[in-house]
Amino acid sequence: MRGAFARRRAVIYLDNNSTTRPDPRVVEAMRAALLEGYGNPSSLHSIGMAAAEQLERARGSVARLLGARDPDRITFTSGGSESINVALRTALALHPARSRVAAPGVEHSAVLATLEQACASGERELVHLAVDRSGAPNWNADFGWLDEQVALVSVQWVNNESGVITPPEALRELARRCDACGARLHVDAVQAAGKLALDVDALGASFVSVSAHKLHGPKGVGALWSRADVEPLPLVRGGPQERGRRAGTENVAGIVGFGVASELAGAWLASGGPAELRRMRDDFERALVGGAGARAHGAATARVANTSYLCFEGVQAESLQMLLDAEGIAVSTGAACSSEMRAPSHVLLAMGCSAEEATSSIRFSLSRETRPEELTRALEIVSRSLADLRALAGPR
Repeated sequence: MRGAFARRRAVIYLDNNSTTRPDPRVVEAMRAALLEGYGNPSSLHSIGMAAAEQLERARGSVARLLGARDPDRITFTSGGSESINVALRTALALHPARSRVAAPGVEHSAVLATLEQACASGERELVHLAVDRSGAPNWNADFGWLDEQVALVSVQWVNNESGVITPPEALRELARRCDACGARLHVDAVQAAGKLALDVDALGASFVSVSAHKLHGPKGVGALWSRADVEPLPLVRGGPQERGRRAGTENVAGIVGFGVASELAGAWLASGGPAELRRMRDDFERALVGGAGARAHGAATARVANTSYLCFEGVQAESLQMLLDAEGIAVSTGAACSSEMRAPSHVLLAMGCSAEEATSSIRFSLSRETRPEELTRALEIVSRSLADLRALAGPR
């Protein structure tokens, strides 16, 4: 089995918005938790209490990464999608008589699918908030859509495909206006945690969701931060775990890994790591825009340092992706959660791109592990692959 994974592993991994490689220090901490800290955190003997201490230590680490002063507001979940579902379903339950929910059309499918289901009966309406061509929000100029009939609003801090950042000041203003009319605000920070310095306490949202595997932690672990004036309603019932917010014996090893990953991400942010990553990304992107005729989605607005979503006119993105994979380079045509749907990216369509532009776009997402020489090699291979595909297509 190890050999099979070794043969499949990409030489140059540029799909870090889909998932990241767990940091070896995370893996070692998880290994120790599995073999030595195996107790049930709810047990009242010393082994169980030791496991509970590990769990609370990790809760504190995640809270610090998010800028949450009270670790008790952190609920561990199975990942970002569960955190999102808990937040949205809690907000809906708090306002059963309100007739509208709102979210930009660029949101992750975990948000949009949940809200579409909530509106399927026709008793509620889903309001798609607009973004401009760069992917930046333009819904904050006029808040006429936000009134006492809105139950909840859900907004990404960082878009998973374009890397475009919703400015904290826009989120804070939205939170203030939601509070004024009694609506709940959920902020999807899955792609922001570990890439930006966060301060959820100052944000003013009711809920913020995050996931471990986007910041070099393990898959299958996430967290939901909730404001002190709202208690998440559990999707999973049956026990008192997680302050009664999520039943079931906690995934201690995964949570320990999440804690270590949070500490490492916080140290990387404090050391100025994003600035160096941004320089690498910008050099790589500039070379492709200038030499390969690419256009960068979202380049006119603020983006996280690791993401470059490029449109290569006249090239089918899936064909380019397959050529690059054969050369040992892993990239994506969009969100991993929707990669099997074979439809143009809903994010790019919401940004005003045509279907042709959307199906000609490739996302390159770097991480703190990406090395300059990898990008130099990737640039050579991408340029050559593009030339081959365009030669096969012939003149346009």
